[in-house]
Amino acid sequence: MSDAILKLDGVAKSFGAHHVLTDVRLSIGANEIVGLLGPNGSGKSTLLNIISGFSRPNKGDILFLGNSIAGMPSFKIAREGLVRTFQLPSMPTRMTVREVLRSGSREGAGLLDAFFGARRDDAAVDELIEQFALGAVAHQPASSLSGGQKKLLSIAVALRTRPRLLCLDEPTAGVHPQLRGRMVELLKTFSKRGVAILVVEHDMHFIRELCGRCIVLDRGEIIADCAPARLTEDQRVVEAYLGKAAERQKVSA
Repeated sequence: MSDAILKLDGVAKSFGAHHVLTDVRLSIGANEIVGLLGPNGSGKSTLLNIISGFSRPNKGDILFLGNSIAGMPSFKIAREGLVRTFQLPSMPTRMTVREVLRSGSREGAGLLDAFFGARRDDAAVDELIEQFALGAVAHQPASSLSGGQKKLLSIAVALRTRPRLLCLDEPTAGVHPQLRGRMVELLKTFSKRGVAILVVEHDMHFIRELCGRCIVLDRGEIIADCAPARLTEDQRVVEAYLGKAAERQKVSA
């Protein structure tokens, strides 16, 4: 696509003789929400690590906003506007939820910005605390949160950096079911504000509600790139990832 914010061209990764990714080519457009799916061992985590700079590809190129980021350190990629969350987020032990959110990067320009910027920061933090239902724990140590709350906080912190592309690694794992619908609404809102989203997730209901497109990996290769509603129409996807559960859904739909 011509307006792609992220483009992978022939990305490959091997660990010794084990080929994890083979000739991966994909594009993600600005404001697009894309699900990255596949069975365990399909290469999803490796691909996410390569995109975000936590691993280097053996071959191929990665373009973000038109510039190559292949092999660039993760912190530099984050500064460019590509940020990610982790499946098991780690939180500081001596900072409260509010302090963690306030620590999100903000470029200062001087005394006036420091004064008025602090007010803007407080307003932005208050908004995120409300949006992600963290008000009851805002003054608690971030490390004391439940696994689901840590997930919510990690997404909120990532959004504080005002990313152009947000990569989420299983964001619903451990999150209360009632909050998953709220998470869909929030992520769609941020997408409309200009944030592209790539999400690795196993919850197919969440994927169908959130994503406009899905990319499916199997054994390191892309086997499908389509709308969520069409996943069960692809026999390769059914066999590789969805299995009998998909067949049951297809029959009952």
